[in-house]
Amino acid sequence: MPTFDIVNKVDIEAFKNAIDAVNREILNRYDFKGSISKIHLEEDTYYLLAESDMKLNQIKDLLTKNLVRKNVDIKSISFEKIEKASGGNLRLPLILNQGINKENAQKIIKYLKDQKLKIQTSVQGEQLRVSGKKRDDLQITISKLKELEISIPLNFINFRD
Repeated sequence: MPTFDIVNKVDIEAFKNAIDAVNREILNRYDFKGSISKIHLEEDTYYLLAESDMKLNQIKDLLTKNLVRKNVDIKSISFEKIEKASGGNLRLPLILNQGINKENAQKIIKYLKDQKLKIQTSVQGEQLRVSGKKRDDLQITISKLKELEISIPLNFINFRD
């Protein structure tokens, strides 16, 4: 019975390379000279650090450009609320979204059931396994899932006959 898995995985190396590229660009840009603007890692969480909202937004723009350049989906990151940091600076936590949470899994399963395809879907931890009798059914499923509007990027792996 043919199967494939639906996952949400981020290429960590490409993500780290994008962050390094942003930090290098901040060091070289004239409008950031003399500022403490940067992206840094603190206890498994990345933070954007800057003096003002304007500089935080510039860093966010730089990050999105570099993530696109490194083929990392923008949907895989999200930002929390701006926090006050020491010295009157601002800090913005950056969340890396990996895996498929329960709500998104339910949305995907409901969407696939509404399509009335001859497949079965099961939740396996933070991924979904889709199985069907025909390979064509699974290929149709993948094309339908690419049309689905959802807040996370979907990757399809382990396609087996």
